[in-house]
Amino acid sequence: MRAIISVSDKSGVVDFARGLSELGIEIFSTGGTKKSLQAAGLAVHSVSQLTGFPEILNGRVKTLHPAVHGGILARRDLPQHLSELSQNQIEPLDMVVVNLYPFVETVSRADVSVDEALENIDIGGPTMIRSAAKNYPSVLVVVDPRDYDTVLEHIRKGTVDPGYRKGLAQNAFQHVALYDTAIAQYLNEEVFPEDMTIALKKERSLRYGENPHQQAAFYTERSVRQKQEGLGSLEQLGGPEISFNNLLDLDAALNLLCDFAEPAVAIMKHNNSCGLACHDDLAEAYRRALTGDPVAAFGGVVGSNRDMDVATAREIDKTHYDAIVAPGYETEALSLLARKESLRLIKAAPYCQPLPSESRLELRHIRGGFLAQSPDILTEGDLQPRTVTQRQPTDSELSDLLFAWRAVKALKSNAIVIAKDRTLLGMGTGQPSRVTSVELALKRAADRTKDSVLASDAFFPFTDGPELAIKHGVTAIIQPGGSVRDKEVIALADKQGIAMVFTGIRHFRH
Repeated sequence: MRAIISVSDKSGVVDFARGLSELGIEIFSTGGTKKSLQAAGLAVHSVSQLTGFPEILNGRVKTLHPAVHGGILARRDLPQHLSELSQNQIEPLDMVVVNLYPFVETVSRADVSVDEALENIDIGGPTMIRSAAKNYPSVLVVVDPRDYDTVLEHIRKGTVDPGYRKGLAQNAFQHVALYDTAIAQYLNEEVFPEDMTIALKKERSLRYGENPHQQAAFYTERSVRQKQEGLGSLEQLGGPEISFNNLLDLDAALNLLCDFAEPAVAIMKHNNSCGLACHDDLAEAYRRALTGDPVAAFGGVVGSNRDMDVATAREIDKTHYDAIVAPGYETEALSLLARKESLRLIKAAPYCQPLPSESRLELRHIRGGFLAQSPDILTEGDLQPRTVTQRQPTDSELSDLLFAWRAVKALKSNAIVIAKDRTLLGMGTGQPSRVTSVELALKRAADRTKDSVLASDAFFPFTDGPELAIKHGVTAIIQPGGSVRDKEVIALADKQGIAMVFTGIRHFRH
């Protein structure tokens, strides 16, 4: 057997090559890989010995040669192929061990130049990988160092199972596809290109999906256009395995908390916030958040945009939750919470800096394809609320209105939030009728609606919603505006002496 080894990631390659040599496999190599193997005392031939041609163009051309690809691509079951090899003095190659230049790592650096990026686009490596994978019944192709030991085990047994060969080939084509995707992302300057691929890496298997009969896994996106954020870099500090539904609620919590610069605590249930509050004291923020719906909070997920302190941990410890997510944990707080074996403790910091729309797209699968959109991210400067009523909101009302506006953005439409003192008192969500959402929000807020404010994720098509809220003590409303009945809604607000603010921005979440 003869093998070509040329790897950028050299982890484990010396031991692997030593194992191949002990099995009598002749090794050819290039550049840095060849030097590493020779430094370890291994007998290695240069690829130039195969080709009879030197490396040229600063190493850009060294394996792109018939002596290499003929030896890889020749079908061993076709006499004509073997005859042509013999006529051209080419010997078969039985194994290709290649992984590619560190393109993603290179272009992720802030100071990388275009010339440097282009030099890190591998040409010979992907070509050899594709050739070997195409001819996998005869050629072993290895792109992942994690496969080295298993490959050696198979060779030592004297035969390599066709199914295992096929699996290595699939890994090889996927390896190249991820690589090509990263290059295309780097070169792309369009928000919505005509053709687009996304690169996903399996992070972990999950016990099941939303329901036990559904299989599931968690994949992270590999993109040169955005940093690894949120749950892509989570660290589990305690508790049982994270579930599919946990991840959905944890993600909803992080997305919501991103909109608050001040200390905030969110309690999530079924992807909606049943509790949310801001306060300089994190424990007080949690206590206020819990008042949103103490019954629904049971078994939910708690999220904080500040490190979890002992005082807050003691309060959380009084209620059963599935998971907690925070940027960090004080040592004593972590020890206290870890006593509950059923509580998942997640360390993850949301990457909350506003991102340019071209750096990330939100994708949603529908039957027959995907919908793509830029994320619903707005800075403080983007939001320019305009009072449309005779009465201006007071300073405290305006503070609560802006709080409620951030809160309603994270709820499923039709969405309504009732809030006071930067605390969510009640919410109505996911209803076909907006007035029904108002009714649900008021019902959850109960007797606390006096002098509260209301936020609506979209305009009020009729006066019934605002009229109901005003009857229950709401004194200020924030909404996008834009209805053909805006004048009627404003006239109602003026008649009742409440303040109304238009944002000009809608926050639908279907």
